[in-house]
Amino acid sequence: MAGRDGSRGGRGRGGRGEYYKNKYGRGGRGRGDRYDGNSESNSSRSSSETGGGSFQDLITILTRIDSKSYPAYHDIESFTKGWTCHDTPYFKLYIGRAQSDPYARPTACRIVVPASTANFPPFLHQNKVRAIALADYINRAFFATCQSMGADQSASGEGWSGPKGGDVQICEPTQHVLHQSAVSIDHTTGDVTAQFTVNLPARGRTILSTKAIDIFQRVIPLFVQKSLICSALKPNKVQNHVLSVEDQHWLRNQLSLKGLIAFVPNGAVLPRASGADDRPMQDSNEQNVVRFQAPDSMAVSFDLPNLNTIITGMGIKKGVSLIVGGGFHGKSTLLSALQLGVYDKIPGDGREFCVCDENAVKIRAEDGRAVTSVDITSFITNLPFGKETNNFTSMDASGSTSQASNIIECKETNCAMLLLAKIECWSGLAFDQEHGPLSMFFALEVGAKILLVDEDTCATNFMIRDEKMMELVHTDNEPITPFVKRVRSLYTSRGVSSILVIGGSGDYFGVSDTVLMMNCYECTDVTGRAKEIAGRGPNSTSSNADFGNIAERRFIGDTFRPNNKVNVRSKIMISYGDIDLDLSALEQVVGKSQTESIAQILQLLSSVENKNASMSNILSSLLRKIDINGFEEIDGGKFHGGMAKPRIYEIAGAINRLRSGNLIQM
Repeated sequence: MAGRDGSRGGRGRGGRGEYYKNKYGRGGRGRGDRYDGNSESNSSRSSSETGGGSFQDLITILTRIDSKSYPAYHDIESFTKGWTCHDTPYFKLYIGRAQSDPYARPTACRIVVPASTANFPPFLHQNKVRAIALADYINRAFFATCQSMGADQSASGEGWSGPKGGDVQICEPTQHVLHQSAVSIDHTTGDVTAQFTVNLPARGRTILSTKAIDIFQRVIPLFVQKSLICSALKPNKVQNHVLSVEDQHWLRNQLSLKGLIAFVPNGAVLPRASGADDRPMQDSNEQNVVRFQAPDSMAVSFDLPNLNTIITGMGIKKGVSLIVGGGFHGKSTLLSALQLGVYDKIPGDGREFCVCDENAVKIRAEDGRAVTSVDITSFITNLPFGKETNNFTSMDASGSTSQASNIIECKETNCAMLLLAKIECWSGLAFDQEHGPLSMFFALEVGAKILLVDEDTCATNFMIRDEKMMELVHTDNEPITPFVKRVRSLYTSRGVSSILVIGGSGDYFGVSDTVLMMNCYECTDVTGRAKEIAGRGPNSTSSNADFGNIAERRFIGDTFRPNNKVNVRSKIMISYGDIDLDLSALEQVVGKSQTESIAQILQLLSSVENKNASMSNILSSLLRKIDINGFEEIDGGKFHGGMAKPRIYEIAGAINRLRSGNLIQM
């Protein structure tokens, strides 16, 4: 039915839509001013900022906007001036762009506690390694406090018109100590910064000020009092956490000086509680956990500088190392510990001081992955119908071509070691004390030094080709040069070591430097016996030829523009524009916070100024900026507390998996 002005239906002259906009605000359910990761930054809005003052001023505003439409929460925003708590403890609260809808992404907040209030001893944050370790401990305390207070629980019930929101969330820590954005401490000043989200409370779409006042007036000050100041924490535990992390960092840097690529300490607990629980397995009434013990022939010792103790364990030398043994005897468990040895661990994890060269990369086959402009001629040539492999592109790579691509991509940024466990590889990125690739080709492209390979996740025809098969299928008709024929030259000509888990083929004995056997989770050195077996017959597996070319690539076009549609759904999945970007093969991503950073970095690549620079140079430069300027370098000033620094290998791995043809060879 038309209204008097000729419009159709609704209350008043604007129609039903205008009525609800006036009643509930113009944000709309999930529209309009709804905040998402691609919204304008807090810094871009600060020029028109009106909020800020004392905590009492904040409470006054919240009282004034009680029961108003939800967008009135914008009145409490304060990006630069902040809300100052003059009570004990003294701190400042900054509130980012307030969500315009109870169903929108929660409101990002930042707390800054000055050094005079936090009062952490300077020696605990005197360099960046210690500052990262201290921030990690504080983040764990903040998270535990939030859970113990029940502040992470949101209101629910009574349907759409009932209460909702009111929960506070901070990034959940893992077993690994990462450079993250949830909590940071300035290693020069000692100021502590914590970033978290508040789901601003509402009833329906009207403001519930009573609950909001409780959050800002009682809950947040308690967070500061219980977790962000030194007196609230146990000093011995804090100090042990920081010094343990720094000693792990130091130990990892000592490996190369002793000609090693990895170290596993005696007494380490390598098995995990379960496939879904990364905490250490515990002794039970039925069985005790087998602690790791190094073979005498491979035992090395280090004198830890902070903990003032000598640590002894197994040192794995540079070259080609095999981990063999029967099924379910602990081969992959050992490799998994090495794979994650690129990160420091919390005390009590069981794998602390199990360290691996920072440039170690896990390699595997990935049927169906996209490959763009990769030179895989070192492994695959002479494809049917004249298809070239020196600039190989496929939207549906096979197991062998995907694994070859993964290796080359890792070396593109300057790789020198390789770990193979049952023929599967891993990747990592080095960092210095101050500041701290996917399948084989990719790993080499971005600088991997070690390839980690587990045969369980590899393409069989890529790993081996026995004498009987070579007799039946002539070499001229086989495009694939198996990895067993290249693993030696990778080391001799490129300096890339390999650690492989092998349970089904002895062909690798002849090209290996070290062979370890796992038997009921006990490790023994069987190199001599393996070499004796290898020497019984002709050695047709090894090749000393140069490994071949590794072509660097650069970005092209605007393929990284996601049209403001980016959502990190889990640790392994990013919705990027119209693409579901699957990162499940990047096994060294250890938390959703790293995936959040990868998503942010991908969006920045669309605005790279020097389009002629190589991918490895651009990514290396960006990671250096994060080291110097923090995560604001990539989050646009949005108080994003859910990020952790990824390695260059995982960033490049995500780029290589985008089905957008975004790279060409230089």
